[in-house]
Amino acid sequence: MIVGDLEKTGRTKEIFLLDEQQQKWTVKEAKKLLQEVQTEPHDIVAYFDGGYEHDTLLAGLGVVIYFKQNNNSYRIRRNSRLQEIESNNEAEYAAFYYLIQVLEELGVHHIPVTFRGDSQVVLNQLAGEWPCFEEEFNRYLDRIEDKMQELGIRPVYEPISRKENEEADQLATQALQGIPIASRKQV
Repeated sequence: MIVGDLEKTGRTKEIFLLDEQQQKWTVKEAKKLLQEVQTEPHDIVAYFDGGYEHDTLLAGLGVVIYFKQNNNSYRIRRNSRLQEIESNNEAEYAAFYYLIQVLEELGVHHIPVTFRGDSQVVLNQLAGEWPCFEEEFNRYLDRIEDKMQELGIRPVYEPISRKENEEADQLATQALQGIPIASRKQV
């Protein structure tokens, strides 16, 4: 830490650090926090996609989570299949909510998470950029926002192209085909 070098000069009386939420930390507290963070999932980038079959009202949900923990990088891949889904957009919302549930299982809390997906509707409505007039989608928005607030997740939304979302899309397709996937791998 640069702070350590400043302390060694003897020219400082006290040094405090501010985090992104403007919380004040002593150097000792900041060092302890950094050590604790290493043992918890952090630097999280999470992808989601929902696939939909109009004829069967089935949805396939695919999520991929990249993160660091204990100085290692990991990838989680999961999918799920839901019945009685009304539209492709509902499948996308269901996939995002499923992603939040997987993050909760992973123990993610009180950190920023980058969310990436090819659903402009879901990401822009969650970011507050686009209005949501559909009651069903508003219920999803409320559940998602409540869960993220409960977990202390600070979301960063990044819309991406379908090509960049291939991994989550493949998982959603496999879910529709009845192929369950649940893996955790060091990458």
